[in-house]
Amino acid sequence: MSSAALTAPTPDDRRFVSEAALDFLIIEMVQQMHQSPDETENDKEASYFKLETLGYRVGAALVERFTKDRPRFLDNLDVVKFICKEFWLTLFKKQIDNLKTNHRGVYVLTDNNFRWFLRMATDGGTAETGRQAFPYLAFPCGLIRGALSNLGVASVVIAEVSNIPQCTFQIKISKT
Repeated sequence: MSSAALTAPTPDDRRFVSEAALDFLIIEMVQQMHQSPDETENDKEASYFKLETLGYRVGAALVERFTKDRPRFLDNLDVVKFICKEFWLTLFKKQIDNLKTNHRGVYVLTDNNFRWFLRMATDGGTAETGRQAFPYLAFPCGLIRGALSNLGVASVVIAEVSNIPQCTFQIKISKT
């Protein structure tokens, strides 16, 4: 046995989760929420809400941790830029590919190679594949909304799947 295997984990080692374990966790969460073949539309909405709420809690906790030593952001655009660059980079090992805004509280974030969709099969056609992929976007929508909320920005986040692995997140900032 090597001496490296006997050493205690460093604080940095304890902060990370295996990428494969996280992928399996997300897959199982969605499968658990959508178990019933005769699921009604209300059941689907309730499942989506539960997954989005889980993501919200995780996003709020993560952004608190990531920004504890940073000065406050000056405006909503700075907050969204932080989400696109640093937050996304930490979660998905890449930045958002495209950010668009109408400067009236609507931001569109495009990820051309969304990490959780890279290994997803796409043999059912775009509409069917997009429909099947949609439940997997509830958690990241919650991540974004939770992060924004904890940074003082109330919002609604809507996801769309056009062509796997591309997805788009639309953020509508609530007027307060």
